[in-house]
Amino acid sequence: MSGDIREKVVGGLVVAALIGVIGYLYAGRESATSVSNGIRVSAGFNRVDGLVEGDGVYLSGVKIGSVEKMWLDKNFRAIVTFRIDDTVHLPKDSSAAIHTDGLFGTKFVVLEPGIGDKPLTSGDKLTFTQDAVVVSDLLDLIISEGKANRAKAQAEKATQPAEPPKIQ
Repeated sequence: MSGDIREKVVGGLVVAALIGVIGYLYAGRESATSVSNGIRVSAGFNRVDGLVEGDGVYLSGVKIGSVEKMWLDKNFRAIVTFRIDDTVHLPKDSSAAIHTDGLFGTKFVVLEPGIGDKPLTSGDKLTFTQDAVVVSDLLDLIISEGKANRAKAQAEKATQPAEPPKIQ
């Protein structure tokens, strides 16, 4: 009977620890509130896998806005509209990239300032973009490169002449 009680106590502690870890991970997250009085800017991407409305927009690691809306244009490109703080004056030739928080974490937009003189204004569209990286595509690329290198090494080994026996 005491073994059953011990198993229930250990199970309860494991569940409590799991809930504590999940709470700790989400407690440090910033809220997904949007910037209410910022400028609205859009950018076109080929892939936005995992990006959702409300995700953050960052500049130099500082949150300056949030993703407001996403849709497909007539050429089936993903158009992402985000609102950024109007106190941040970025040049029109700035770029946008979709990054991931860790290997399998949430997605967010990172802005890199350009070098132009004219500032972004509401309604502008960023032309320099970098799509989201899909982990499975990246793993497939790494595996195919490894297989190609292995096949190349085996082919080189097969074409090398055999070494003559050493005389001692």
